[in-house]
Amino acid sequence: MEKITQEELNERVAILKRFRSLLEQQRNKFREYLTVLEKQQDSINDENTEKLLAHTEIEQQVVQNLSNLQKVIVPMTKMYNSINGKTDALEDQEISRIQNELSDLQAKVLKQNEINRELLRVHVDILRKQITNFKNPYRNNRSVYANTQSHKIATMVQVEV
Repeated sequence: MEKITQEELNERVAILKRFRSLLEQQRNKFREYLTVLEKQQDSINDENTEKLLAHTEIEQQVVQNLSNLQKVIVPMTKMYNSINGKTDALEDQEISRIQNELSDLQAKVLKQNEINRELLRVHVDILRKQITNFKNPYRNNRSVYANTQSHKIATMVQVEV
């Protein structure tokens, strides 16, 4: 069995703690993202454009936070994998559990995102049909200004003082 120094042990523990902390942050962000998507679905169904816009802005912020977290998690994953097998089994189980939860949340987020996109497609199609079917009440009416040839219209005005 390989003996490790206290310094190496402290480094491994620090890596594990930081990696677990990052995974928990990512899990919380995905939960937040899922909540935003669910509320966004309600806004789509209610046709509340102001709420939909607000949810979209929040969604963009959450996605940006997730992206920033991912930039840190990728190197931490490599570090974790390099020390994996040399760590406590309980810690490994905890990290595996968090990663499984993350995978489940990601699947739920993708499914909810697809539901929202489909709802938006349906609403856009409905709006297109409404616009296409919109009838201009003035479309066939003749305007007195449209054709000066067929009507006798004064061309001179006399002003007296």
